Order: sequence, then C-alpha cells, then structure tokens
Amino acid sequence: MSEPDTTTAPRVAVIGLGAMGLPMATRLAEDLTVQAFDPDAARLAEAREQGVVAAATPRAAAADADVVVLAVRDAAQVEAALFGVDGAIDPAATAAQVVVLTSTVGRDAARAVERAVHEATDGGVGVVDAPVSGGPARAGAGDLLVVVGADPQARERARPVLGRLASTLTVVGDRVGDGQVVKTINQLLAGVHIAAAAEAIALTRELGLDPEVIVPLLSTGAAGSFMLADRGPRMAQAYTGGAPVRSRVDIFVKDMGLVTELARSAHVPTPLAASAQQLYLMAEQAGLGAQDDSSVVTLLSAPDGGAA
Repeated sequence: MSEPDTTTAPRVAVIGLGAMGLPMATRLAEDLTVQAFDPDAARLAEAREQGVVAAATPRAAAADADVVVLAVRDAAQVEAALFGVDGAIDPAATAAQVVVLTSTVGRDAARAVERAVHEATDGGVGVVDAPVSGGPARAGAGDLLVVVGADPQARERARPVLGRLASTLTVVGDRVGDGQVVKTINQLLAGVHIAAAAEAIALTRELGLDPEVIVPLLSTGAAGSFMLADRGPRMAQAYTGGAPVRSRVDIFVKDMGLVTELARSAHVPTPLAASAQQLYLMAEQAGLGAQDDSSVVTLLSAPDGGAA
C-alpha cells in the first residue's frame, strides 16, 4: 500500500462502517488519510487493519477532514451521525469542508439534511447528494455507480473522493435530492426484479425442477436480468442453509417505502413497486429483516416444500 499524500490529497472521514461503509473506507485508505467512526468496535478494528484511523466519535473523525462521507442506513442515522451527541457537524467547521451523503434516504430527507447543515454552520459546510449502487465487493474495488446532485462548487470538492469509489460517476443535477431521485428509481427496478426472480424460482422449485440448473439457463435469454443472475443462486442457497447477507431485507423495506412515497408525491401509479413492497414487508414480519433479501423466496415456496 502506498503512503497517502497528505500535502495535497483531501483528508477524509467515513461515518458508518457497515456493509458499504467499511469497503468504501478501506478503498479510500489505499490513497488517502481516512479517519472513521462506527459504534461497532469489531468493525472499527477491521477497518484499522486496513489502514483506516479509528476515531472515538463522529466529531473526532470529522475534526480535520476536508470530506465527510456518511455511509449509514437511513435518515434517522444520518441525523444522529451529524447532529447527535458528538455529531460530525461542528459549527466552527471551515468553508472547505463538505459532507457527502452516500446513503439512500430519499429526496426530501436529503434536502432537509442540507438545510440543517447550512443552518448549523452558517453556510460554511457544503452537502453533496451522492447515493451509491453496486454492493460491498464493488465498493472495495472502486467500481460503484454514483449519482450526484449538488451545487458545482460542493461537488468539485467531493470529486477526488467520489472518483476513487466510482467506475461510473454521473452528475444528474445541481440540487441536493436529485441524486436521491435517481437512486430511488434504481431501487424501484431492483426491488421489482428481485420479487419477480423470487416468484420464478419459487414456481420452478414447486414444479419439481432444480433452481440451480434453471437460473443460469434463464439468465442467458431474454428473461435474464442482473438481479436474476445475482440473487437467483442466493435464492437457491436460501433452501440449503441460507445465503450470505449482502443486502438485507429491511433495506428494501426502507427503499420500497421511499419509492412509493416519491411516486405518490408525483401522482404516478406504481402498482408493481407497491406489490413488491408488500413482499418485503411480509418477509420482515416473518422475522427475515436481517436476512439477505434473497430470502424472500422462502415466503413463496417454503423451505420444507418443493420437489419430493
């Protein structure tokens, strides 16, 4: 690992070392000085082994940072990370600091964060709306899709950091919230595709065929999709000991809620998204919230069912 250039390279704070935050932090630490905070001591220890400097609080992590990257789960965690006890936002922060919101929280929540940050710092800290897509492995490889909404000055300050995380970095608008809109539409498609894949695999299984044979076959034809190819094998694993957790059910409960809220605000009917949302809610009610989202298939074809 090369030594970071501390004279010209931005100093980075990463708040949240979950499934996406940890690989993003370790990716950035390959070239930059990175301080990070997470309430889970084990995650902090793992990050430290990869060259990340552990901090005791969000405020400590962000104290000397030029760019503060938030990689937390939802809007409530964003608020706590920024404005809670020892939160990252310091009213005395310099005008050079920028907060990068990589979490999927929705358009309205992102704009509320921007207003609160500006009010707390008298406009001294910028906010960049930059939700990411691609999963943990791609985060660690710097191969994420990142969609950005922010004023040009703020996004330019964040670009050296986002450029290290993204293989596709697209500015979709000059307003915070524009990136969230695109990510919400992305999640509409992802959520519907996972639900459709689950129906296909459940039907395959109940009709006595082997999903491990059928999924690769279907993935090569016109019915194929990224979600079928990616989640299909994990859905088959759901019946043989469970799939590794890469994207939790409760994440899609949150995200499909954002989809239906945004669609309702725009008066656009989204019947497929609404139906898929119910499947994730059912899975959460069945105790699968912390399981991989591929586990929704077990609601449609029970683990003890299928071919005799």
